[in-house]
Amino acid sequence: MTFCFPLHSLLLCSTLLLMIQNDDAMAQTRLVSPKAGRSEVLAQHGMAATSQPLVSRIAVEILRKGGSAMDAAIAANAALGLMEPTGSGMGGDLFAIVWEAKTKKLYGFNGSGRSPKSLTLAEFKKQGLKRIPALGPLPVTVPGCVDGWIQLHDRFGKLPMSEILAPAIHYAREGFPVSELIAYYWRGNARMLRRYENFSGIFEPGGHAPRKGEIFKNPYLAETLGRIAAGGKKAFYEGPVAEAIAEAVKSAGGYLTVKDLATHSGEWVDPVSTDYRGYRVWELPPNGQGIAALQMLNILEAYDIQKMGFGSAEYLHLLCETKKLAFEDRARWYADPSFSKIPVEALISKEYAETRRALISLDKAANSYEAGNPALEDGDTVYLCTADKAGNMVSLIQSNYRGMGSGITPKGLGFVLQDRGELFDLEPGHPNSYAPGKRPFHTIIPAFVTKDGKPWMAFGVMGGAMQPQGHVQILVNMIDFGMNLQEAGDVPRLRHSGSSQPTGQKMSSGGRLQLEPGFSPETLEALKALGHRLRVSRGGFGGYQAILRDHDNGIYIGASESRKDGCALGY
Repeated sequence: MTFCFPLHSLLLCSTLLLMIQNDDAMAQTRLVSPKAGRSEVLAQHGMAATSQPLVSRIAVEILRKGGSAMDAAIAANAALGLMEPTGSGMGGDLFAIVWEAKTKKLYGFNGSGRSPKSLTLAEFKKQGLKRIPALGPLPVTVPGCVDGWIQLHDRFGKLPMSEILAPAIHYAREGFPVSELIAYYWRGNARMLRRYENFSGIFEPGGHAPRKGEIFKNPYLAETLGRIAAGGKKAFYEGPVAEAIAEAVKSAGGYLTVKDLATHSGEWVDPVSTDYRGYRVWELPPNGQGIAALQMLNILEAYDIQKMGFGSAEYLHLLCETKKLAFEDRARWYADPSFSKIPVEALISKEYAETRRALISLDKAANSYEAGNPALEDGDTVYLCTADKAGNMVSLIQSNYRGMGSGITPKGLGFVLQDRGELFDLEPGHPNSYAPGKRPFHTIIPAFVTKDGKPWMAFGVMGGAMQPQGHVQILVNMIDFGMNLQEAGDVPRLRHSGSSQPTGQKMSSGGRLQLEPGFSPETLEALKALGHRLRVSRGGFGGYQAILRDHDNGIYIGASESRKDGCALGY
């Protein structure tokens, strides 16, 4: 074991050992060292895990009022759009995986929006663009979040939307204290987006982004949420709200129209899965990147990872090479299945994993891999999960893409429009090439795990390309290394960057292997000797929330890691 525990944990263990050695009665007792970090959260009736403590409390209060897990998830998502606008909001998209206890089935929802029908690939060429810009009107796609709330609520909700949205409306009007980490990201976003009309008037009250502890109010957002609570989907995608969205885009030189909004509808999809050592891991199919996690797990399954040990150079090297292989397929194949035939079943098959696994050298890092050909046998986010007393569980993820989004801020609505369209490729003929009315490649992915046909865990890891890498590391930490739900998210992570992208950028030579502090110097030196370009840093490793169902004790177990401000709460 080459992982370095924090010094305070080692000192605690040393003190306990001295106490035992000085007590004859206790000297015969075997010491079991407590796990580093905070404990899991346990509750009988319901659980919520989000990235903001006030939001977790809102979700639990909805559960206590008799709301379903879905009611709690929607209430939490609405509140996060207010309290953590650096990663979420009504201007973005939404995906969810839902376990329904009554039918004992999983349901998937793809709430991603489509590109403007009046914007063509030729227009990008006319403007001389090689890539779609990150900010401004051109990357704006239809925001799918609110439609997702309504469709998910219609199927799985119990309380009226007016009651579900009431907490977010209350805090938008009365205000809330901004927490430290969110204030940090808010400040960085504001520097880039304040040049866009209406942004500063909402998100920089007093002339600056809210600082830690300052009270932030968003009465415009309260008004918009109130419209949705009273009028449902039409109150957002038609009428004054839709007109304000379209006018903001048009005035900035963009193409999204009222018609694009009025014709939008998210899609119910069947989750796809693979078995990893007896655990059935579920993701949503493309246009998202969830199946990359399944591809990675299929490749890793053939190795004795437990024997390698957490934090070993052998394991980290294997994990990095596995990621490179899956992400080359991600760049080549993942796209909107309405426009391209995506060989999902082949990509996540065990047979295909065997052919890809054969390319890995355990002695040397590869500079690059080619995408496979399975047809012969391709920012910031909030993730939350909820569970109710009936046994329903929700895994939900929502995002504006790059932090607070495109910068395009409709007048009087209280939110920023997403810039998810940046992830289209501008190369004609690529599965992810831009087209009117098309959904771009998507990074945000919820996850779910079942065991023996029963729900086991709802979980997610935020953070762009980190997400499938994070999913795999959480599962390996728990299944192979025996960590508990909280510990699996707290230990240091790996992130590899530099693989080919669905936007057309090719993989750099070997990419860069980023590691969080905590891995041993010996491990770092061994990875360098294998040819990895290393960087040790504290940022960019995602944010993790999870709820596990303990069927033996009839309880829920919740976890929320320290990289975000949030927590798990239950009752």
